[in-house]
Amino acid sequence: MNTVKLDTCGHLCPFPLIEAKKAIELMATGDLLVIEYDCAQATENIPRWAAEEGHEVVEFEQFADAQWRMQIKKG
Repeated sequence: MNTVKLDTCGHLCPFPLIEAKKAIELMATGDLLVIEYDCAQATENIPRWAAEEGHEVVEFEQFADAQWRMQIKKG
């Protein structure tokens, strides 16, 4: 299993979601995408997209004021 880290802090929505989609396309099933972002809308958009595409959100945490980290396992 490989882990891909993606830092989209400072990028407004929808760019964190767009970058996550691009990154996960290049990954193999079972790989882990770790995305950090500071766009509040992405806290809803990214998990919804992941569920619709068959990926699993395995961790979701707020690690700073208005900053989040999400780990998505590619399905």
